[in-house]
Amino acid sequence: MTAHLTTSQRALAHRLRAKGMSLRDIAKEVGCSHSGVDVVLRGQSREAKDDQWTPRAGCLTASDREEIMLGLQRDESMSEIVRALGTSPSTVTREVKANGGRDAYRVWPAHVRARENTKRPKPSKLVKGPLCDKVTTWLKKLWSPEEIAHRLRHDYPDDPSMRVSHETIYQSLYVQGRGELRRELARCLRSGRATRRPQGRAKKTGPVANMVMISERPAEVEDRSVPGHWEGDLIIGKGGASAVGTLVERSTRFLLLLHLENDHGALAVEAAMRKAIKTLPQELMRSITGDQGSEMASHLNFTVTTGVPSYFCDPHSPWQRGSNENTNGLLRQYLPKGTDLSKYSARDLKAIQRSLNGRPRKTLGYMMPEEKLAELVALST
Repeated sequence: MTAHLTTSQRALAHRLRAKGMSLRDIAKEVGCSHSGVDVVLRGQSREAKDDQWTPRAGCLTASDREEIMLGLQRDESMSEIVRALGTSPSTVTREVKANGGRDAYRVWPAHVRARENTKRPKPSKLVKGPLCDKVTTWLKKLWSPEEIAHRLRHDYPDDPSMRVSHETIYQSLYVQGRGELRRELARCLRSGRATRRPQGRAKKTGPVANMVMISERPAEVEDRSVPGHWEGDLIIGKGGASAVGTLVERSTRFLLLLHLENDHGALAVEAAMRKAIKTLPQELMRSITGDQGSEMASHLNFTVTTGVPSYFCDPHSPWQRGSNENTNGLLRQYLPKGTDLSKYSARDLKAIQRSLNGRPRKTLGYMMPEEKLAELVALST
């Protein structure tokens, strides 16, 4: 067996002998017979075999594993071993657990296991096949990787081959050397890039008379127990010259888009909101909550005409319209910042509206808003 020992194994045997360990104990750590260890220590073995693997930077080395073994033999805690190595607690904990635990941990077998795991080929699920085709189709529909991963579980509950994590999808899009999915699909993600960046300035607000504040809304609005309560806002186009209105139902996240053509003043927004809610059943027209922007200045006329009360968020508090803010983020995949929104026709906005309402949402347990809305309407009839 000595002919098969590497330089690192032989060095390990000499170090452990210098620490006073017996031949039999050294043999367990080195992965050799005790007689073989004796031959190595007496310098009578044949020429050492070169090491064929060096762990990459940040990974445990054979010397690190030696220190872990010695610490375990001294009955040290994981924290003490971690401090001596200067690595993360999770690294040492996983290492010991994966290699037999405190009582069975051995240096060289653990090192060989790490080497084999590194070499093991790991074919990607997203090179080709039905899973790749389905992920590509949904990315083109602007679904997020997380939405795709959970919808796959929903649609293929009994087919493990149709499962992939959202992280694997991101890796396939971005990581150099992977790139199983076509790089241009990355532009289908919400951000259109690999990392986030600060989102700019706060929206300017104007004075609105006779506001009823959000604190006066009924409790049923806050807990989303009753459908029919909406949140509203504007998506602003290039140079502030154009806009699209958004209304999002709080319980189902169902979206209505308001076509404002070349005018997004208060009167135009009010008219568009009245037109939009006429398409809804009466039980889905209970309230609207907006911010204090000047586009809501005609809220009293809207309430008198429709019977739907309007509420207003506190200044600079977009989280009070969280459903609307989140949906607006999704909408920017279709209507990017810096775009002239006046070029989008009412028909274009209807198509975008259908796409978003047919997109699974994490907050709905990966149901689609249109599915959730249909479910609630069916329950109320």
